[in-house]
Amino acid sequence: MWVLVFFDLPTETKKDRKVATAFRKKLLDDGFAMFQFSIYMRFCASRENADVHLKRVKKNLPPKGKVGMMSITDKQFGMMEIFYGTKPIEPEPPSQQLELF
Repeated sequence: MWVLVFFDLPTETKKDRKVATAFRKKLLDDGFAMFQFSIYMRFCASRENADVHLKRVKKNLPPKGKVGMMSITDKQFGMMEIFYGTKPIEPEPPSQQLELF
């Protein structure tokens, strides 16, 4: 599964910028990677794991602004077409998950 978080947060005041930066930092600390400026993504090994990360994002929602979250399967993510200019590029492969017994 892939979890995508989309956000549009106000940045007019110094306080707004601080809140937006803190939200983005919490996403990075939770293992999300920037896909575009306001779109972050994270690979999750299972639906249950995705739910854990969705709950963390909900827990850290900023008081103002718009945040959207979406979960898609690895197959759906793999069907995404990504272009850099007019040249197609391959989507990022899922990261390896280590299991300790």
